[in-house]
Amino acid sequence: MGAIMTSAGRDYGLDDNHVWARPPAGGWTADDLDRLPNLPPHTELIDGSLVLVSPQTLFHALAMRLLENELLGQAPDHLTVLREMTVRLDSRNRPEPDVLVVRTDAVTGPSQTWFDPADVLLAVEVVSEDSVDRDREVKPRKYAGAGIPHYWRVEQKDGLPVVYVYELDPATGTYAVNGIHHDQLKLSVPFPIGIDLRASGRRDRPGSQGV
Repeated sequence: MGAIMTSAGRDYGLDDNHVWARPPAGGWTADDLDRLPNLPPHTELIDGSLVLVSPQTLFHALAMRLLENELLGQAPDHLTVLREMTVRLDSRNRPEPDVLVVRTDAVTGPSQTWFDPADVLLAVEVVSEDSVDRDREVKPRKYAGAGIPHYWRVEQKDGLPVVYVYELDPATGTYAVNGIHHDQLKLSVPFPIGIDLRASGRRDRPGSQGV
């Protein structure tokens, strides 16, 4: 999701005199995301570099809505589901998964801007045209290194989502493929989940697909 920061100032309503902030030696830090002025919404930090989001496609929006609604409807009470919240992996990495499942007791209040990876059970990335390498290679490596136990990568095929499911192997500290799901997503971990992937774009009730 997104593109490395460039001079796209006019798209964000900035005048011709605006100068983008110059990164310090060694790059930006996770805390800088909360302090830098005029950052576009959903800016991520990857290896000390700011990453901006590209215009969202309809597929991306519908896939996020489907997964957020269904996960929220099926998650147990001790877990909650959020979209587009950052995770502070370390001082140089603060990505923003499209959908997150986190421990409910990790929610601290309305001003919260990030979660600790220890509180994240599942990170979901919906692949965009300019995020393929990050979502297939960079982010799963970083999420696994931070100990996030489950990762889903969502790609488009014939207009519908295909979900690539990964689970952390504690012996290697890397993700192992736990299935590639077309049409129906049925899992027993991180909790019992059943999602009709063909429902993307329909206004079904959250959790209506069942297990």
